[in-house]
Amino acid sequence: MKVVTVQPTGVTPADVLAVARDNARVEIAPETVAAMATSRAIVDNIEASGKPVYGVSTGFGALANTSIAPERRAELQHALIRSHAAGIGAPMPREVVRAMMLLRLRSLALGHSGVRPVLAQGLADLLNHDITPWVPEHGSLGASGDLAPLAHCAVVLLGEGWVLGKDGARLAAAEALHTAGLEPLELAAKEGLALINGTDGMLGMLLLAIDDAAHLFTMADVTAALAIEAMLGSERPFRPELHAIRPHPGQSASAANILTLLQDSTIMDSHRDDLAHAVQDAYSMRCAPQVAGAARDTLDFVRTTAARELVSVVDNPVVLPDGRVESTGNFHGAPLGFAADFLAIAAAEVGAIAERRVDRLLDVTRNRDLPPFLSPDAGVNSGLMIAQYTAAGIVAENRRLASPASVDSLPTSGMQEDHVSMGWAATKKLRTVLDNLTSLLAVELISAVRGLQLRAPLQPSPAGRAAIEALEPSAGRPGPDLFLAPALEAARAVVAGRDLRTRIESATGALR
Repeated sequence: MKVVTVQPTGVTPADVLAVARDNARVEIAPETVAAMATSRAIVDNIEASGKPVYGVSTGFGALANTSIAPERRAELQHALIRSHAAGIGAPMPREVVRAMMLLRLRSLALGHSGVRPVLAQGLADLLNHDITPWVPEHGSLGASGDLAPLAHCAVVLLGEGWVLGKDGARLAAAEALHTAGLEPLELAAKEGLALINGTDGMLGMLLLAIDDAAHLFTMADVTAALAIEAMLGSERPFRPELHAIRPHPGQSASAANILTLLQDSTIMDSHRDDLAHAVQDAYSMRCAPQVAGAARDTLDFVRTTAARELVSVVDNPVVLPDGRVESTGNFHGAPLGFAADFLAIAAAEVGAIAERRVDRLLDVTRNRDLPPFLSPDAGVNSGLMIAQYTAAGIVAENRRLASPASVDSLPTSGMQEDHVSMGWAATKKLRTVLDNLTSLLAVELISAVRGLQLRAPLQPSPAGRAAIEALEPSAGRPGPDLFLAPALEAARAVVAGRDLRTRIESATGALR
């Protein structure tokens, strides 16, 4: 089993993916424990001095000027967790919650939160015993970070709240801790606030989305190339000299992929030297690298933003090495919200242009001698007609989801938190856009494969042959209509998985 060791410098994106998706074990470095202990000693000294400090000796939000007596400060922290665990709705996916817990542990490990190492160990114990808090989907405004979602994680440390069972059922946290042999924690001053004040839910979803988007944007080049091949498109627009004169790196990478994927194809050979053929292909074919490449460049920006956040101290207040405890606004989710909205726009367009290629493949007036709706017996049979309907509906949904969440704001906490980021909503809907993009590429993949099959006896490219082999067990060969939904689900699994790309790269070399 892979082990992720949390250092005082934090964790890497690969660490987050390993814990969230691959159940890596979490350990805390001795240096991390020492850094947290040093930070905690500063809080203990300030608390003993009687100096008013937000969240240590005062209330929260609009109650920041309310002084809390020393004997009630531990009670304050427990009350904070209980009251802020106020989400509602369906539970967030296990991988999101695991990413969020690791990132909160990372935040505490940076040594600026003033908490005891036992809190970090408590989060590690939940991860290592596969205890996933039940975190409702609604509750965060991305304001003081992800308050409600993180509180739903923290309340489990207290032996309260709910956890997500292996079967998706909601179970009592106390029972889950008991079964695992774990004891509930008792919080000290500031520790409740430190458990919930941060951008960890937003960042976790963004890191997962970055990984998904990187794979899907490469698969978009694959499905585009197969569709272009099936429609007897030209490879000339993808030559490197044409992209060197417009040096967007993503565009060049996407064009290089498509050009590589179109080689060694007798389908392409059948018209490659015919200068009268396809003087200009349609935009959805010819401009595929310009759209997918722009999405790649957007992803690079988002990856940079996430990397910065991953080394950031986003707690409030923060404990500085010189002994000061200062309030900050670092928990505000605007950088992540903007990045997520930008990536959602890009991903929606990658899906939209794929749907246009599907429509062209199915249209007998534009698909260059393929049968209507890719059915050899159109009329009695409808072929892939309704698969394109499904794609069109998903494109329409993605356009709605691409409307930015981060331009919205609703003031809260008695106008103390009077401008919020909506970053949780932005990152959550980004994941939906990417899930929808998976479906759109699946429809393009199955359509392109059917088109390539119909070009027989001409032989497709190695990528085309690999795609046909991957889909034929579920989609079959051209013929009478079949129950299409299972074939589309199987195509979705092929797009989301890594096997097809691996098989293609074994023939073509690595794709970018």
